[in-house]
Amino acid sequence: MMIRLRPSHLAACIVCAIFLASCGTSTPPSPVTEAPPTKGMYKVGKPYQVAGIWYYPSENPNYNETGIASWYGPNFHQKYTANGEIFNQDGLTAAHKTLPMPSIVEVENLENGRTLQVRINDRGPFVGDRIIDMSRKGAQLLGFDRQGTAKVRVRYLIGPSLAAQSVARGGEQLAAVDAPTAAPTDSFAVEALPDATPKGSAYVPPMPSYPPTPRPYPATPNYASTTSAVLPVLPEQVRYVPVQPSQIYIQAGAFTMGPNAFRMKAMLDRLGTVTVTGVVVNGLNVYRVRLGPIATVGQADQLLAQARAAGATSAKIVVN
Repeated sequence: MMIRLRPSHLAACIVCAIFLASCGTSTPPSPVTEAPPTKGMYKVGKPYQVAGIWYYPSENPNYNETGIASWYGPNFHQKYTANGEIFNQDGLTAAHKTLPMPSIVEVENLENGRTLQVRINDRGPFVGDRIIDMSRKGAQLLGFDRQGTAKVRVRYLIGPSLAAQSVARGGEQLAAVDAPTAAPTDSFAVEALPDATPKGSAYVPPMPSYPPTPRPYPATPNYASTTSAVLPVLPEQVRYVPVQPSQIYIQAGAFTMGPNAFRMKAMLDRLGTVTVTGVVVNGLNVYRVRLGPIATVGQADQLLAQARAAGATSAKIVVN
């Protein structure tokens, strides 16, 4: 007697057969050099707030910052990223709070000199004051997957970034691009201290509230109306560069007026060694206030929370 199967039953049988076949082998999956090319749209996004902290996504071709890197993997594997890609923990991607998506950045592990290029396609991290969240593969190649964090430098690569962004916008990949202009960034920010701001000091009022964008993202977001294209695959190429011993600091702020810098120092003196240093940032003389050096990432996290509670609301972790 011939048994006819409905299409849905036939599909179920095929799935079961594939599952049983996979259970019968102990052969590990073949290693991959990057996530299979996936579709993702170009996205910058509006300012947003997470856990009381404001983040301002923007074009920033001059981005070159130091700080602490972390990594994420299994809990977000195969879920949507902020720009519509499918996250692959074995791909060379990363999350950043403010850089455009996609962006190509160079991440240098300041502890061992390993340097790697990754594609920014997600928002985060929002735990601690980490400046980048690497995929598991990226953390492995940079050599900090077991310890969980590392002191790093993150540098925006203009040419590769604009080429990837052109593809994400639906255009052809560019062979050569010109650098756009951007406002001065570095780690400079003029901050107004509570009840201690002289007349004439610059002050930027807070922006209106926008919904936060923490991960994970919805399983089935609607990206149908956005332009998407297959993005280039990055090779697993790790460079080694000489590194010098580095230290962790809390940067409380940078001020154009010396009295404001020393008021900030007085507010933080009880927390440890605080120094005020005159530096030039984008041609402007500023006073940089830092707390440290700090021995471990855990201690830096604690001091950062204490510094913000003491009034240094824009304080952040840096590596020098």
